Amino acid sequence: MKKILFVVNTLGRAGAETALLELLRRLENSGHEISLYVVMGQGELVGQLPAGVRLLNPVFHPDSVLSQKGKWGMGKTVCRAFFRNGGCFHKLRQMKAVCREMKRRGNFQPDKLLWRVVSDGALRFDETFDLAVAWLEGASAYYVADHVKAVRKCGFIHIDYESAGYTKEMDRDCWDKFHRIFAVSEETRSHFLAVYPRYASRIRVFHNILDQEAIRRKARAGGGFSDGYEGMRLLTVGRLTYQKAYDIAIDAMKRLKDSGQMVRWYVLGEGGQRKALEKKIAALGLKEDFVLLGDTENPFPYYAQADLYIHTTRFEGKSIAIQEAQILGCAVIASDCNGNREQIADGQDGILCRLTPEAIADSITALLGDDAGRKALGSAAERKYEGREQELQLLLELLT
Repeated sequence: MKKILFVVNTLGRAGAETALLELLRRLENSGHEISLYVVMGQGELVGQLPAGVRLLNPVFHPDSVLSQKGKWGMGKTVCRAFFRNGGCFHKLRQMKAVCREMKRRGNFQPDKLLWRVVSDGALRFDETFDLAVAWLEGASAYYVADHVKAVRKCGFIHIDYESAGYTKEMDRDCWDKFHRIFAVSEETRSHFLAVYPRYASRIRVFHNILDQEAIRRKARAGGGFSDGYEGMRLLTVGRLTYQKAYDIAIDAMKRLKDSGQMVRWYVLGEGGQRKALEKKIAALGLKEDFVLLGDTENPFPYYAQADLYIHTTRFEGKSIAIQEAQILGCAVIASDCNGNREQIADGQDGILCRLTPEAIADSITALLGDDAGRKALGSAAERKYEGREQELQLLLELLT
Protein backbone atom coordinates (compact mmCIF):
# COMPACT_ATOMS: atom_id res chain seq x y z
CA MET A 1 0.00 0.00 0.00
CA LYS A 2 1.40 3.35 -1.07
CA LYS A 3 0.97 6.55 0.94
CA ILE A 4 -0.30 9.64 -0.86
CA LEU A 5 -0.54 13.09 0.74
CA PHE A 6 -2.63 15.90 -0.74
CA VAL A 7 -2.05 19.46 0.44
CA VAL A 8 -4.48 22.32 -0.20
CA ASN A 9 -4.62 25.91 1.07
CA THR A 10 -8.21 25.82 2.41
CA LEU A 11 -11.33 23.71 1.95
CA GLY A 12 -13.59 26.63 1.10
CA ARG A 13 -16.41 26.28 -1.42
CA ALA A 14 -14.69 26.92 -4.74
CA GLY A 15 -14.04 25.13 -8.01
CA ALA A 16 -10.57 23.71 -7.33
CA GLU A 17 -11.59 22.42 -3.90
CA THR A 18 -14.71 20.80 -5.38
CA ALA A 19 -12.57 19.06 -7.98
CA LEU A 20 -10.19 17.86 -5.25
CA LEU A 21 -13.02 16.26 -3.30
CA GLU A 22 -14.14 14.35 -6.39
CA LEU A 23 -10.60 13.15 -7.03
CA LEU A 24 -10.32 11.98 -3.41
CA ARG A 25 -13.59 10.04 -3.79
CA ARG A 26 -12.16 8.25 -6.81
CA LEU A 27 -8.95 7.42 -4.94
CA GLU A 28 -10.64 6.38 -1.69
CA ASN A 29 -10.91 2.72 -2.74
CA SER A 30 -7.74 2.60 -4.84
CA GLY A 31 -5.85 0.46 -2.33
CA HIS A 32 -3.62 3.36 -1.26
CA GLU A 33 -3.53 5.28 2.02
CA ILE A 34 -4.80 8.78 1.27
CA SER A 35 -4.06 11.71 3.60
CA LEU A 36 -4.96 15.40 3.39
CA TYR A 37 -3.39 18.42 5.04
CA VAL A 38 -5.15 21.79 4.80
CA VAL A 39 -2.53 24.50 5.36
CA MET A 40 -4.99 27.03 6.80
CA GLY A 41 -6.94 24.34 8.71
CA GLN A 42 -10.27 25.80 7.65
CA GLY A 43 -13.15 25.45 5.20
CA GLU A 44 -16.83 24.54 5.03
CA LEU A 45 -16.29 21.61 2.64
CA VAL A 46 -14.61 19.49 5.32
CA GLY A 47 -17.98 17.80 5.93
CA GLN A 48 -17.81 16.38 2.39
CA LEU A 49 -14.40 14.77 2.86
CA PRO A 50 -14.57 11.02 2.04
CA ALA A 51 -14.52 8.83 5.14
CA GLY A 52 -11.48 6.92 3.92
CA VAL A 53 -9.28 10.03 3.71
CA ARG A 54 -7.14 10.78 6.76
CA LEU A 55 -7.21 14.46 7.73
CA LEU A 56 -3.84 15.37 9.28
CA ASN A 57 -4.98 18.65 10.86
CA PRO A 58 -5.36 18.00 14.62
CA VAL A 59 -7.75 20.98 14.82
CA PHE A 60 -10.01 22.04 11.95
CA HIS A 61 -12.46 24.92 11.72
CA PRO A 62 -15.47 24.37 9.41
CA ASP A 63 -16.21 28.10 9.10
CA SER A 64 -16.49 29.56 5.63
CA VAL A 65 -13.27 31.29 4.62
CA LEU A 66 -15.44 34.18 3.41
CA SER A 67 -17.52 34.70 6.56
CA GLN A 68 -16.55 37.30 9.16
CA LYS A 69 -15.84 34.55 11.69
CA GLY A 70 -13.82 32.68 9.10
CA LYS A 71 -11.73 35.74 8.29
CA TRP A 72 -10.94 36.24 11.98
CA GLY A 73 -9.97 32.56 12.17
CA MET A 74 -7.62 32.88 9.22
CA GLY A 75 -6.07 35.98 10.76
CA LYS A 76 -5.29 33.99 13.90
CA THR A 77 -3.83 31.17 11.78
CA VAL A 78 -1.50 33.61 10.02
CA CYS A 79 -0.37 35.06 13.36
CA ARG A 80 0.39 31.59 14.73
CA ALA A 81 2.23 30.70 11.55
CA PHE A 82 4.43 33.77 11.88
CA PHE A 83 5.80 32.55 15.22
CA ARG A 84 5.65 28.76 14.70
CA ASN A 85 8.86 26.98 13.61
CA GLY A 86 10.97 30.08 14.33
CA GLY A 87 12.59 32.30 11.72
CA CYS A 88 10.40 35.33 12.42
CA PHE A 89 12.95 37.82 11.07
CA HIS A 90 13.44 35.70 7.95
CA LYS A 91 9.67 35.60 7.39
CA LEU A 92 9.45 39.35 7.85
CA ARG A 93 12.23 39.91 5.30
CA GLN A 94 10.40 37.65 2.86
CA MET A 95 7.19 39.62 3.28
CA LYS A 96 8.99 42.91 2.67
CA ALA A 97 10.71 41.56 -0.44
CA VAL A 98 7.44 40.22 -1.89
CA CYS A 99 5.64 43.45 -0.99
CA ARG A 100 8.26 45.51 -2.84
CA GLU A 101 7.94 43.27 -5.90
CA MET A 102 4.14 43.51 -5.88
CA LYS A 103 4.29 47.30 -5.67
CA ARG A 104 6.81 47.41 -8.50
CA ARG A 105 4.45 45.38 -10.65
CA GLY A 106 1.40 47.39 -9.56
CA ASN A 107 -0.41 44.23 -8.46
CA PHE A 108 -0.66 44.12 -4.66
CA GLN A 109 -2.41 40.95 -3.40
CA PRO A 110 -2.40 40.45 0.40
CA ASP A 111 -3.21 36.73 0.26
CA LYS A 112 -0.18 35.96 -1.89
CA LEU A 113 1.96 38.21 0.28
CA LEU A 114 1.33 35.83 3.19
CA TRP A 115 1.57 32.44 1.46
CA ARG A 116 5.25 32.00 2.32
CA VAL A 117 4.68 32.93 5.97
CA VAL A 118 1.76 30.47 6.21
CA SER A 119 3.75 27.72 4.50
CA ASP A 120 6.84 28.12 6.65
CA GLY A 121 4.72 28.32 9.81
CA ALA A 122 2.50 25.32 9.07
CA LEU A 123 2.66 22.04 10.98
CA ARG A 124 5.47 19.64 10.10
CA PHE A 125 5.21 15.84 9.96
CA ASP A 126 7.96 13.24 10.35
CA GLU A 127 6.09 10.80 8.11
CA THR A 128 7.50 10.05 4.65
CA PHE A 129 5.02 9.68 1.79
CA ASP A 130 5.38 7.86 -1.51
CA LEU A 131 3.74 10.79 -3.29
CA ALA A 132 2.98 14.33 -2.10
CA VAL A 133 0.53 16.39 -4.15
CA ALA A 134 0.29 20.18 -3.93
CA TRP A 135 -3.24 20.75 -5.17
CA LEU A 136 -2.97 24.53 -5.49
CA GLU A 137 -0.44 27.23 -6.17
CA GLY A 138 0.89 29.36 -3.32
CA ALA A 139 1.05 27.97 0.21
CA SER A 140 0.38 24.33 -0.67
CA ALA A 141 3.04 24.34 -3.42
CA TYR A 142 5.61 26.02 -1.16
CA TYR A 143 4.78 23.67 1.72
CA VAL A 144 5.12 20.48 -0.33
CA ALA A 145 8.33 21.71 -1.96
CA ASP A 146 10.06 22.75 1.27
CA HIS A 147 8.53 20.89 4.20
CA VAL A 148 7.14 17.49 3.10
CA LYS A 149 9.17 14.29 3.04
CA ALA A 150 8.17 12.32 -0.05
CA VAL A 151 9.72 9.97 -2.60
CA ARG A 152 8.01 11.94 -5.36
CA LYS A 153 6.22 15.28 -5.51
CA CYS A 154 3.80 16.83 -7.97
CA GLY A 155 1.93 20.10 -8.13
CA PHE A 156 -1.24 21.34 -9.85
CA ILE A 157 -1.78 24.63 -11.69
CA HIS A 158 -5.43 25.79 -11.79
CA ILE A 159 -4.96 29.39 -12.91
CA ASP A 160 -3.52 31.66 -15.58
CA TYR A 161 -0.10 31.92 -13.92
CA GLU A 162 0.85 35.00 -15.93
CA SER A 163 -2.17 36.98 -14.70
CA ALA A 164 -2.60 35.65 -11.17
CA GLY A 165 0.08 37.70 -9.42
CA TYR A 166 2.69 35.04 -8.64
CA THR A 167 6.31 35.95 -9.26
CA LYS A 168 9.61 34.11 -9.47
CA GLU A 169 10.70 36.03 -6.37
CA MET A 170 7.77 34.54 -4.45
CA ASP A 171 8.18 31.02 -5.84
CA ARG A 172 11.93 30.83 -5.16
CA ASP A 173 12.42 27.90 -7.54
CA CYS A 174 9.89 25.77 -5.66
CA TRP A 175 8.84 24.08 -8.92
CA ASP A 176 12.33 22.60 -9.27
CA LYS A 177 11.40 20.17 -6.49
CA PHE A 178 8.40 18.66 -8.30
CA HIS A 179 8.83 15.55 -10.43
CA ARG A 180 5.64 16.37 -12.34
CA ILE A 181 3.51 19.51 -12.78
CA PHE A 182 -0.13 19.15 -13.86
CA ALA A 183 -2.10 21.94 -15.54
CA VAL A 184 -5.89 21.66 -15.66
CA SER A 185 -6.11 22.84 -19.28
CA GLU A 186 -3.97 23.43 -22.35
CA GLU A 187 -4.22 27.20 -21.88
CA THR A 188 -3.22 26.92 -18.22
CA ARG A 189 -0.24 24.89 -19.34
CA SER A 190 0.82 27.45 -21.95
CA HIS A 191 0.55 30.39 -19.53
CA PHE A 192 2.63 28.57 -16.91
CA LEU A 193 5.29 27.78 -19.50
CA ALA A 194 5.37 31.42 -20.55
CA VAL A 195 6.67 32.13 -17.03
CA TYR A 196 8.68 28.91 -16.61
CA PRO A 197 9.65 27.51 -20.05
CA ARG A 198 12.30 25.29 -18.48
CA TYR A 199 9.61 22.96 -17.10
CA ALA A 200 8.20 21.98 -20.52
CA SER A 201 9.32 18.36 -20.14
CA ARG A 202 7.71 17.99 -16.70
CA ILE A 203 4.25 19.43 -17.30
CA ARG A 204 1.14 17.47 -18.35
CA VAL A 205 -2.53 18.40 -18.75
CA PHE A 206 -4.81 16.85 -16.10
CA HIS A 207 -8.46 17.76 -16.67
CA ASN A 208 -10.73 18.17 -13.66
CA ILE A 209 -12.84 15.11 -12.88
CA LEU A 210 -16.51 15.78 -12.18
CA ASP A 211 -19.23 13.30 -11.24
CA GLN A 212 -21.74 14.02 -13.99
CA GLU A 213 -24.46 11.74 -12.64
CA ALA A 214 -24.21 13.23 -9.16
CA ILE A 215 -24.50 16.74 -10.63
CA ARG A 216 -27.62 15.78 -12.60
CA ARG A 217 -29.11 14.05 -9.56
CA LYS A 218 -28.53 17.08 -7.35
CA ALA A 219 -30.09 19.33 -10.00
CA ARG A 220 -33.32 17.32 -9.59
CA ALA A 221 -33.19 17.37 -5.79
CA GLY A 222 -35.40 20.42 -5.33
CA GLY A 223 -34.55 23.95 -4.32
CA GLY A 224 -33.35 26.71 -6.58
CA PHE A 225 -35.05 30.05 -7.21
CA SER A 226 -37.79 30.96 -4.74
CA ASP A 227 -38.62 34.59 -5.53
CA GLY A 228 -41.49 33.90 -7.91
CA TYR A 229 -39.97 35.99 -10.70
CA GLU A 230 -41.68 35.34 -14.02
CA GLY A 231 -39.15 36.87 -16.44
CA MET A 232 -35.97 35.39 -17.86
CA ARG A 233 -33.28 34.37 -15.38
CA LEU A 234 -29.52 34.77 -15.80
CA LEU A 235 -27.13 32.90 -13.51
CA THR A 236 -23.46 33.33 -12.61
CA VAL A 237 -21.61 31.11 -10.11
CA GLY A 238 -18.33 32.27 -8.61
CA ARG A 239 -16.65 34.09 -5.77
CA LEU A 240 -17.13 37.84 -5.50
CA THR A 241 -13.62 38.80 -6.57
CA TYR A 242 -12.00 41.17 -9.06
CA GLN A 243 -11.19 38.26 -11.38
CA LYS A 244 -14.90 37.53 -11.91
CA ALA A 245 -15.61 41.06 -13.28
CA TYR A 246 -18.98 41.53 -11.56
CA ASP A 247 -18.49 45.29 -11.83
CA ILE A 248 -18.76 44.96 -15.61
CA ALA A 249 -21.67 42.50 -15.32
CA ILE A 250 -23.62 45.04 -13.23
CA ASP A 251 -23.12 47.68 -15.93
CA ALA A 252 -24.37 45.15 -18.50
CA MET A 253 -27.46 44.54 -16.37
CA LYS A 254 -28.12 48.28 -16.30
CA ARG A 255 -28.11 48.34 -20.09
CA LEU A 256 -30.50 45.37 -20.20
CA LYS A 257 -32.91 47.08 -17.81
CA ASP A 258 -32.78 50.40 -19.64
CA SER A 259 -33.60 48.60 -22.90
CA GLY A 260 -36.74 47.13 -21.36
CA GLN A 261 -35.61 43.50 -21.07
CA MET A 262 -37.64 41.38 -18.62
CA VAL A 263 -34.63 39.71 -17.05
CA ARG A 264 -33.08 39.22 -13.61
CA TRP A 265 -29.43 38.33 -12.95
CA TYR A 266 -28.54 36.07 -9.98
CA VAL A 267 -25.09 35.38 -8.54
CA LEU A 268 -24.20 32.40 -6.35
CA GLY A 269 -21.02 33.02 -4.36
CA GLU A 270 -19.42 35.09 -1.64
CA GLY A 271 -16.27 37.15 -1.44
CA GLY A 272 -14.47 40.26 -0.37
CA GLN A 273 -16.09 42.49 -2.99
CA ARG A 274 -19.65 42.07 -1.70
CA LYS A 275 -19.95 45.50 -0.08
CA ALA A 276 -18.50 47.32 -3.08
CA LEU A 277 -20.79 45.43 -5.45
CA GLU A 278 -23.85 46.07 -3.28
CA LYS A 279 -23.00 49.78 -3.31
CA LYS A 280 -22.78 49.82 -7.09
CA ILE A 281 -25.99 47.80 -7.48
CA ALA A 282 -27.85 50.28 -5.27
CA ALA A 283 -26.38 53.31 -7.05
CA LEU A 284 -27.63 52.02 -10.40
CA GLY A 285 -31.09 51.15 -9.06
CA LEU A 286 -30.63 47.41 -9.61
CA LYS A 287 -31.42 45.99 -6.16
CA GLU A 288 -34.16 43.75 -7.57
CA ASP A 289 -32.43 43.12 -10.88
CA PHE A 290 -28.90 41.99 -9.92
CA VAL A 291 -29.24 39.67 -6.94
CA LEU A 292 -26.33 38.41 -4.82
CA LEU A 293 -27.70 35.16 -3.38
CA GLY A 294 -24.58 34.18 -1.41
CA ASP A 295 -23.30 30.63 -1.06
CA THR A 296 -25.38 27.48 -1.30
CA GLU A 297 -24.45 23.86 -0.72
CA ASN A 298 -26.35 22.73 -3.83
CA PRO A 299 -26.14 25.19 -6.74
CA PHE A 300 -27.29 22.71 -9.37
CA PRO A 301 -31.07 23.37 -9.28
CA TYR A 302 -30.25 27.01 -10.07
CA TYR A 303 -28.31 25.97 -13.19
CA ALA A 304 -31.19 23.78 -14.33
CA GLN A 305 -33.78 26.54 -13.80
CA ALA A 306 -31.81 29.41 -15.39
CA ASP A 307 -32.44 30.53 -18.96
CA LEU A 308 -28.80 31.50 -19.54
CA TYR A 309 -25.55 30.89 -17.72
CA ILE A 310 -23.19 33.91 -17.85
CA HIS A 311 -19.46 33.69 -17.11
CA THR A 312 -17.85 37.00 -18.01
CA THR A 313 -14.50 36.91 -16.20
CA ARG A 314 -11.23 38.77 -16.66
CA PHE A 315 -9.21 35.55 -16.81
CA GLU A 316 -9.60 31.86 -15.93
CA GLY A 317 -7.65 28.67 -15.56
CA LYS A 318 -10.40 26.18 -16.27
CA SER A 319 -13.79 27.05 -14.86
CA ILE A 320 -15.58 24.33 -12.89
CA ALA A 321 -18.73 26.46 -13.08
CA ILE A 322 -18.70 26.40 -16.89
CA GLN A 323 -18.20 22.64 -16.84
CA GLU A 324 -21.14 22.22 -14.47
CA ALA A 325 -23.31 24.42 -16.67
CA GLN A 326 -22.34 22.35 -19.71
CA ILE A 327 -23.13 19.08 -17.98
CA LEU A 328 -26.62 20.42 -17.18
CA GLY A 329 -27.21 21.59 -20.75
CA CYS A 330 -27.13 25.34 -20.13
CA ALA A 331 -26.65 27.85 -22.91
CA VAL A 332 -23.47 29.68 -21.86
CA ILE A 333 -22.22 33.19 -22.61
CA ALA A 334 -18.62 33.78 -21.51
CA SER A 335 -16.01 36.47 -21.98
CA ASP A 336 -13.44 35.86 -24.68
CA CYS A 337 -10.50 35.45 -22.30
CA ASN A 338 -7.82 32.98 -21.27
CA GLY A 339 -9.39 29.72 -20.07
CA ASN A 340 -12.90 30.37 -21.37
CA ARG A 341 -11.75 30.01 -24.99
CA GLU A 342 -10.69 26.43 -24.38
CA GLN A 343 -14.06 25.47 -22.90
CA ILE A 344 -16.37 27.06 -25.45
CA ALA A 345 -16.48 26.80 -29.25
CA ASP A 346 -17.98 30.16 -30.14
CA GLY A 347 -21.36 29.82 -31.84
CA GLN A 348 -21.37 26.03 -31.52
CA ASP A 349 -21.77 25.17 -27.83
CA GLY A 350 -21.78 28.65 -26.33
CA ILE A 351 -21.09 32.31 -27.06
CA LEU A 352 -17.84 34.20 -26.47
CA CYS A 353 -18.01 37.98 -26.24
CA ARG A 354 -15.81 40.93 -25.40
CA LEU A 355 -15.63 41.89 -21.72
CA THR A 356 -17.57 45.13 -22.03
CA PRO A 357 -21.06 46.02 -20.77
CA GLU A 358 -22.20 46.63 -24.35
CA ALA A 359 -20.97 43.31 -25.75
CA ILE A 360 -22.31 41.31 -22.80
CA ALA A 361 -25.73 42.98 -22.92
CA ASP A 362 -25.95 42.56 -26.71
CA SER A 363 -25.07 38.84 -26.50
CA ILE A 364 -27.64 38.26 -23.77
CA THR A 365 -30.34 40.17 -25.66
CA ALA A 366 -29.72 38.14 -28.82
CA LEU A 367 -30.06 34.79 -27.04
CA LEU A 368 -33.01 35.78 -24.85
CA GLY A 369 -34.99 36.33 -28.03
CA ASP A 370 -33.90 33.05 -29.61
CA ASP A 371 -35.44 30.03 -27.88
CA ALA A 372 -34.24 27.60 -30.53
CA GLY A 373 -30.71 29.04 -30.38
CA ARG A 374 -30.54 28.66 -26.61
CA LYS A 375 -31.70 25.06 -26.77
CA ALA A 376 -29.24 24.22 -29.55
CA LEU A 377 -26.29 25.69 -27.64
CA GLY A 378 -27.31 23.92 -24.44
CA SER A 379 -27.70 20.56 -26.18
CA ALA A 380 -24.30 20.90 -27.87
CA ALA A 381 -22.67 21.84 -24.56
CA GLU A 382 -24.17 18.82 -22.82
CA ARG A 383 -22.96 16.48 -25.58
CA LYS A 384 -19.40 17.81 -25.64
CA TYR A 385 -18.56 17.19 -22.00
CA GLU A 386 -16.99 13.81 -21.32
CA GLY A 387 -15.72 12.38 -18.05
CA ARG A 388 -11.99 12.21 -17.57
CA GLU A 389 -11.58 8.88 -15.80
CA GLN A 390 -8.27 8.27 -17.58
CA GLU A 391 -6.72 11.26 -15.79
CA LEU A 392 -6.30 9.22 -12.61
CA GLN A 393 -3.63 7.14 -14.29
CA LEU A 394 -1.48 10.25 -14.84
CA LEU A 395 -1.31 10.64 -11.08
CA LEU A 396 -0.99 6.99 -10.08
CA GLU A 397 1.83 6.31 -12.53
CA LEU A 398 4.04 8.51 -10.32
CA LEU A 399 3.87 5.75 -7.72
CA THR A 400 5.57 3.20 -9.98
